Amino acid sequence: MTFIVWAALAYVLGSIPFGLVIAKSLCNIDPRLDGSKNTGATNVARLCGFKYGVATLVFDVLKGLLPVAFAASWIDSEMALSLVGLAAILGHVFSCFMQFKGGKAVATTVGVFLALSPWGGILAAVLCLLMVWLTGHVSMGSLTFALALPVCMALTGHFAVVPMALVVMVILFWRHKENIRRLARGEENPWLKKE
Repeated sequence: MTFIVWAALAYVLGSIPFGLVIAKSLCNIDPRLDGSKNTGATNVARLCGFKYGVATLVFDVLKGLLPVAFAASWIDSEMALSLVGLAAILGHVFSCFMQFKGGKAVATTVGVFLALSPWGGILAAVLCLLMVWLTGHVSMGSLTFALALPVCMALTGHFAVVPMALVVMVILFWRHKENIRRLARGEENPWLKKE
């Protein structure tokens, strides 16, 4: 019962579209209608400015981190905790506040894995940032992060989390399928360029 409650809370919190709230309330812009047409931090930064993108990033990370961190006081199974985290990620992808549509969930995933395995999450995030720096493409960093997650969880001894990390890897690749096509065609915009 405790797991169900925490998973439900994680899903609802994960569903809050902070990028949409920030962009509409502070910039009078609907990020679903412009740029890459999603509510993520990268698109909000392009459309509204860097500080608004950072705010979106922070809130999206927290909505993955907080439910798992708080649930850890009640749930002692690492696998069950990973499923609470998965609920938060699915909330971002299939938001109950946006007719079960949503974003790509990278920032929320970062938050979840920082709570599950701080060192593994940090290592995967560093690899992500390194790839963004090398290529100029956030999507390349996101895909690198997705691939690194199962490996980083295993390297840090969190083997119970590896199955969920593999599921999340598939979700992130699926949510980035258009980016992958643009990358293959050489048409993906660098993150600082307005679309």
